[in-house]
Amino acid sequence: MINSPRVCVQVQSMYIETQSQPESDRYVFAYTITLRNLGRHPVQLIGRYWLITNANGQETEVQGEGVVGEKPRILPGGEFQYTSGAVLETPLGTMQGHYDMVDDQGQGFHVAIPVFRLAIPSLIN
Repeated sequence: MINSPRVCVQVQSMYIETQSQPESDRYVFAYTITLRNLGRHPVQLIGRYWLITNANGQETEVQGEGVVGEKPRILPGGEFQYTSGAVLETPLGTMQGHYDMVDDQGQGFHVAIPVFRLAIPSLIN
């Protein structure tokens, strides 16, 4: 597989206070990902890989098919957006990874997911 700039990834994360239990070291975060196809041909997301790191340096790897039960096909100029979540044992952490994609000719490529922060609001400033 090759890396490709054909797909733009935007991430927005937020702390879910109502589902978190800080006294039990349970911090729940949601993240919304928007994928935009900047190329001239349709692409399909077929898999994902995440590296989740908490503030203690503990790493968790997650990989699997598609995202949120889908393998979206994104047309040129189109986008796909989804929201998912992560649970950490610390109030601060990071996520990063890549998507496995394929074009209509069957050529596979990776789309990098840049590192982004998961943090409770009081730690952001």
